[in-house]
Amino acid sequence: MVLDIPGDLTEAALDRTRISQVVGNLLENAIVNTPEGGVVTVTAETGRSAVTISVSDTGPGITPEDAERVFDRFYRVDPSRSRATGGAGLGLTIARQLIESHGGAIWVDGATGQGSTFIFTLPLNRDSE
Repeated sequence: MVLDIPGDLTEAALDRTRISQVVGNLLENAIVNTPEGGVVTVTAETGRSAVTISVSDTGPGITPEDAERVFDRFYRVDPSRSRATGGAGLGLTIARQLIESHGGAIWVDGATGQGSTFIFTLPLNRDSE
């Protein structure tokens, strides 16, 4: 695993427990989809109005069709792997709901055979709740 997180990363007003849950869900997804010897990378950077976090893997990637549905409840890119990898198909759905509840956005980039990168942004100017 590679972590690329600057020491001066700006703090955002957020529910740390919930955002930790999001990162955990994305890491679990990346680890499950990365073959032995592959790499999972987590990066973070601060922009003018948002912090951006990404979790990338060197797994099988994702088709454009699957990328459109991967955040849907119970959707599994490869249902045949459900028994081997576990999970209910809710982790990415929950991640999207939590990020959106913080005023952020989440999406996936990738292509078949090129791994996937899940990216989310959180606003820096959100008032504490």
